[in-house]
Amino acid sequence: MRLLTRINSPVCHLIIIFSLTFSLAPFCFRNLLYSPTFSRSLHLRRMSRAFLLQNMQDGTDALRFFKHKIGSSHFKYENKDNNSVPCNYKASVLHNSKAPTGSIPLVITIITTRRRPEYHYLLQVARGFLDRISECGNDCSDFQLFVCNVDSSPSSHEDACLLSQLLPSVTHYLNDEQQDNPPNQFEREKQDYAFCLSRTLETFSPEYVLLVEDDAVPKNDIFSAFFQLVQVRFPTKPLGGGLYVKFYHPERLQGYLNPEPMRILEWIGLGFLLGIILNWMYTKMFYQQRFSWCIFISFTVYSMLLAELFGRHYLLELRRLLPVLYNVVPTTECCTPAMLFSEASAHRTLVYLKETKCESGYAKDTALYKELKRRGDWAWVIEPNMVTHVGLFSTLRDGNEEEPQLL
Repeated sequence: MRLLTRINSPVCHLIIIFSLTFSLAPFCFRNLLYSPTFSRSLHLRRMSRAFLLQNMQDGTDALRFFKHKIGSSHFKYENKDNNSVPCNYKASVLHNSKAPTGSIPLVITIITTRRRPEYHYLLQVARGFLDRISECGNDCSDFQLFVCNVDSSPSSHEDACLLSQLLPSVTHYLNDEQQDNPPNQFEREKQDYAFCLSRTLETFSPEYVLLVEDDAVPKNDIFSAFFQLVQVRFPTKPLGGGLYVKFYHPERLQGYLNPEPMRILEWIGLGFLLGIILNWMYTKMFYQQRFSWCIFISFTVYSMLLAELFGRHYLLELRRLLPVLYNVVPTTECCTPAMLFSEASAHRTLVYLKETKCESGYAKDTALYKELKRRGDWAWVIEPNMVTHVGLFSTLRDGNEEEPQLL
């Protein structure tokens, strides 16, 4: 009888629940890429290979899409002879005379340079945005796509040359242009970024600029997020007076156990909410008559630990159910695959970048974040991510990784 009483005690129940959950969780979550319990040895190489194969297929599909759209059946794009590409660029010149001149609410500028041509990163991103604009309908009919080619030999960037027949495009350099004092690669990337932002403002004078890198494929709800930001969250003052809104933060850095105060508060709030629900279920199942703070706190801690083991990234994905659930919080330092600027904040950003020198360990994303702090400015990040970062081959590293990994 005494043994039965002990088994039916709340302490015993909690020990059983904690033991079973946290012994089984590593097995249940080990194939979730962004879970702390993810098994790299079992799954990372296989998942990375599958991602690259799918990415290559998406690139091939995008190439086929644009060749068909342009309607040039004799276009010899597969030929590696650069002379076969109808792309006679001149630096800083706008190509495609069809660029609109009216008022434009949003310009999506894609910054691009050559890398791993078999993946056709630029074409994947351009097709993604064209599809999203088409799905959006009349609300997005005035949006404009703009290609900014920052390759040192722009005519050799075949994907950009292909798109220049369809979309407004600009280049930063003459073919094989030699600079007297070439900057380091981090400073050059910053200069390229500033050039593309500046030319977007000069060419279109838009209300907003979404500056994306050529490996940031848009999610289906990216324009829902845009309208939520400009019409609901910040209806009177563009971006709430902030410098920018980040549309992407690396999934591996989205966990609760990161030095971001807002995430800690979110984590505790989630624990409280689930703790109340679990405590209510427990009292109903075991006929507990009184509220117990000890049981409630235990379930709160249980919920918080389980949420971290599952992965905050996957919980954030639930926010896509309704735009009102999107999370808009103060920005974090890394990274710049997709950044939304208002016209006014874009001009401020150009000033910040002009006065900053980038180098190894101090790339443009770090520079912008430090300038925010130094000048008393602020910026935001929207969650969940509104783009998928598909480029496993970096333009800042040597690009010789034969088998890059997802993590």
